[in-house]
Amino acid sequence: MEPILKFARHWGAPVAAVIFFSLWCVAEAGRMAPGLGLALATWYGTWPLVLITLSIAAAAWLPVASLALTALLLAGQLAHLIPPMYDNNWAIYIGSFVALAFISWTGQGRMRLAAAGANVFFAAIMAFLLLSWRYGAGVGWFISYGGDMLMLRHNGWQLFALLVLIAAACFTLGLLLAFYQERSSLFRARDLAQTTLRAAEVDLIVEQERTRIARDLHDVLAHSLAVIVAQADGTRYLSRDQPKAVLSALENIAGSARTALVDAQRVIEGVRDDGMAAPQPRLSDIETLVEGMQRGSLKIQSSESGTRVELSGGQQVAVFRIVQECLTNALKHGGRGTAVRLHFDWSGPGLTLHVASETASKQPAADPAPQRLGRGVPGMRERAHLAGGWLTAGPDGEHFRVTAFIPYAAGDSNTADEGGAGQLVLQPALAGMSVTAGEADHHG
Repeated sequence: MEPILKFARHWGAPVAAVIFFSLWCVAEAGRMAPGLGLALATWYGTWPLVLITLSIAAAAWLPVASLALTALLLAGQLAHLIPPMYDNNWAIYIGSFVALAFISWTGQGRMRLAAAGANVFFAAIMAFLLLSWRYGAGVGWFISYGGDMLMLRHNGWQLFALLVLIAAACFTLGLLLAFYQERSSLFRARDLAQTTLRAAEVDLIVEQERTRIARDLHDVLAHSLAVIVAQADGTRYLSRDQPKAVLSALENIAGSARTALVDAQRVIEGVRDDGMAAPQPRLSDIETLVEGMQRGSLKIQSSESGTRVELSGGQQVAVFRIVQECLTNALKHGGRGTAVRLHFDWSGPGLTLHVASETASKQPAADPAPQRLGRGVPGMRERAHLAGGWLTAGPDGEHFRVTAFIPYAAGDSNTADEGGAGQLVLQPALAGMSVTAGEADHHG
């Protein structure tokens, strides 16, 4: 259904014009001279048929020109420059209302109203032309048997009402088709937003699980390995008189613990076995993120001030994820068309990020449901904290504002990584024991 309507919206008017012209040629073939060219040249209904056909063809692409062609036909007939309608071809006028249907379908608000008003005026002129003895002998059961005033007074309002009724039916049909397509478009946008939100929710759950696992590894494994290294080295240095086998065993224990400590750090930091780090978003990816959310019907305005400073990799991930969460929340809670303002301020001792989004209007409910604490804001605060900064979030009048600060001096060891846990602080423990990756490999 959708492909057919899409085709008809763009090409339906020209196709309808060809069908309209062809059917009239077939219907009037008996009154035309042999041969299409001679027939159109001699038939009294040629000019009305041609002008109305062109009016239908131009309705979807050039609505003003379409209305102008109908007006040109009526003006030419009033001036006796174009032959009037007769009992057998007056229905050509209905083609003007077919053009109105396409204008109603494809046009916008003001054009629709202008076309509707113009066709009401056209219907009045058509009724006058069909009933006036100066231009014809009446149509159907509206036979011209008296002066203009008498005919208009007796039958004018009936014929005018009939033409307006046909025009209203065509206008309503076009309007219903337009509303149907707009409704389908809104449903598609809603489905896209729901899919995006579901994907974001899954990503959030995965990140939280990674955060928990990484913290457990750091708190348990790193501490235990550091204690093993310290005790093994301490025992080895304080007990030089121990047998060589014991000293060698203690040295092997300390070396293995150092190697395990470095390997644990690499696992926590998300490094693969082949040594290639998993791809992580950077500040340059925010533009792509904004474009994608704009396709999800957010109105995003982004700006920045000051001179941009290069942030560490983990800090860039933290900023990207905070912006992503803010935009996702704006779409989730504000809905389609929500306006969001992003501003990156590089002028201070760190990057200050300002995000302001419109809040959805809330209607008072008889039994309001209790508010549920979301996981997005605490997660953003945690990311900012791990990046060495801070974050505040809350409603401010008709907007929801998020302000985050990421200092330039913060090291990578305090920043957030893709898993949300950040690059865990294992370096101090390693430095305190004079342990490096190279030493661990040497002792391993």
